[in-house]
Amino acid sequence: MQGCEPVVQMIENRTLAELTVGEAAEVVRVLSQHDIDLFAVMSGDVNPQHLDAAYAAATQFHHIIAHGMWGGALISAVLGTELPGPGTIYLGQSLRFCRPVGLGDAITVKVTVKSKDMETGKVILDCLCLNQKGEAVITGEAEVLAPRDKISRLASVLPEVRLNTPGAQLRLLIAAAAKLPLLTTAVVHPCDDLSLLGALEARDAGIIVPLLVGPRPRIEALAAKLHVSLDGVEIIDAPHSHAAAEAAVALVRAGRAGALMKGKLHTDELLAAVLDRTLGLRTERRLSHIYVLDVPDRARLLFITDGAINIAPDLAALRDIVQNAIDLCRALGLDLPRVALLSAVETVTGSLPSTLLAAAICKMHDRGQITGGLVDGPLAYDNAISVAAAVAKGIVSDVAGRADVLVAPNLESGNMIAKQLIHLGGAEAAGIALGARVPIMLTSRSDSATARLASAAIARLYAAHQPVKAG
Repeated sequence: MQGCEPVVQMIENRTLAELTVGEAAEVVRVLSQHDIDLFAVMSGDVNPQHLDAAYAAATQFHHIIAHGMWGGALISAVLGTELPGPGTIYLGQSLRFCRPVGLGDAITVKVTVKSKDMETGKVILDCLCLNQKGEAVITGEAEVLAPRDKISRLASVLPEVRLNTPGAQLRLLIAAAAKLPLLTTAVVHPCDDLSLLGALEARDAGIIVPLLVGPRPRIEALAAKLHVSLDGVEIIDAPHSHAAAEAAVALVRAGRAGALMKGKLHTDELLAAVLDRTLGLRTERRLSHIYVLDVPDRARLLFITDGAINIAPDLAALRDIVQNAIDLCRALGLDLPRVALLSAVETVTGSLPSTLLAAAICKMHDRGQITGGLVDGPLAYDNAISVAAAVAKGIVSDVAGRADVLVAPNLESGNMIAKQLIHLGGAEAAGIALGARVPIMLTSRSDSATARLASAAIARLYAAHQPVKAG
């Protein structure tokens, strides 16, 4: 049997000479949510009567749209592709909007030649749009210049348009955190605009009570420059960043703070105080960093670890990295997170140490040394996140293609995966370090306001789910 040939779609016009009065063409289009969203983006129409779900419920219509403009666009499409077709010049229209069009309505758009003028080339067409009940939603006329020359060509392939609201999933976490009691947070050396404003924004969002730890004169001068009030905000005076890190850790040890937020100091400087063997916040668990990414076109958050703390984790460290990520996912509402241990291939080979570590971690999971999630690996990046790629490789797994957590084999690869998704893929990212007695918000100077708030929200949700560890 011969294979099917690809279908080539041609469109051909009706010239002025070929057109006859009474000739008609029609198309049927169902109004979808995607049409509504795309219309809003293209037109800039944010009228709640057209787009707002609350208004729609109140008026008993589902997502009412500016049906006249949408219907008018459909009429224009019929004139340009069907009748008269390619080469038509649209001169104007006179339309009457009879009733609204709702989400899911099937609209039949019909244009009929009413008259034509051979000398001027002008053609008048009756326009009628009917819903699935046969009710008229638009009536009127359109005036065009019909083409005089025959045109037959391939139909254009429309580009795929995807709509995304940046940070929408992270904002859900912020809203959830705001419903919990405030988390007292030691903000370490908030001596630049972003760190001070970020702490105050998290306070104003109802997520944290900030304790500002750093040189009082610098903090107060910065607040004055930024025209923000520090009324009611406690400042713990510390002469420099190193002293601020030590003082913030001491606040946690004394039970006065339940989280840390990084300000204007190097991450290594903060972590040195956290990991001090005598006065720090060590637990039996290895400290690790987790990126929480809101990726366009992805229905769930994506977690990447470790791209900031552990350079080349051994088996013991990798076990803690995986468990920290699972614990965070569960705190954020994922009951059984899927964890993929990444490598360049999906087979275990002695020449690639990351595959051996991945296999060992999977066996530890099987023996109950890692709990609370599903773990598989080694998996290549595409096999971890793409069902199609996993199927093509013949991988049978509960994790492959549907991973929530991507565990990188080393810091460089984890950092690059996260940064590529952020700067090339349009992802919004928050970050947190776990494994110490309290969660640590490791914000970056490049973080958006949503990302900084989300980091605080994640720490708040985790703290509510995972009580402060004993020293």
